Amino acid sequence: MSSVLPKLHDPEFLVFIRHGQTDWNAEGRMQGQRDIPLNRLGEEQATGNGTRLKLFLEAEGVDPATLDFVASPLGRTRTTMERVRRAMDLDVSSYRCEDQLKEITFGAWEGSTLEELAEHSPDLVAARRADKWGFAPPKGGESYKMLAARIGGWLKTVNQPSVVVAHGGVFRVLRGLLEGLDTVTVPKLDVPQDQVFVWRNSGFSWV
Repeated sequence: MSSVLPKLHDPEFLVFIRHGQTDWNAEGRMQGQRDIPLNRLGEEQATGNGTRLKLFLEAEGVDPATLDFVASPLGRTRTTMERVRRAMDLDVSSYRCEDQLKEITFGAWEGSTLEELAEHSPDLVAARRADKWGFAPPKGGESYKMLAARIGGWLKTVNQPSVVVAHGGVFRVLRGLLEGLDTVTVPKLDVPQDQVFVWRNSGFSWV
């Protein structure tokens, strides 16, 4: 059953960047909290997003020194953040990591594609398809509902303009919480790896 997410907090200015592509992204594998590195395209995407953000902030008259730079602690997000900061001519190490921004975990399903899972666990794949919001994969997997509780807790702590580098699932629930979207829509949101998401004045845009 669909429901609408509550708008928990409306930050003044929040920039979100998804990490660049990995080989598992390209292969459609469930990555979750497995520490898979960026591939060459992912490195280029990260650098490109840094250039986009630098030009955007310059055009808007925003000093990067006034922003809190925070990343998920996984390697692909840290590499992305460091490439973003390098492209912005900033010290690559001057950011902090936040455990709550880790990707949704897929438990025993991490490393598999849905096609592979459908061969030996068709009932579970069908259950996920029927309720992607509430379904949690076996052996410690998280549902989007569980992820939303984790990200909602983090969102309430955001008290200054921020640049966040994290993951696709994290962005989906974050956008759902910012906009008050319904729980059927949230898991299906597109999350480009070569664009920058900007939230301000209670609305969003892509850069």
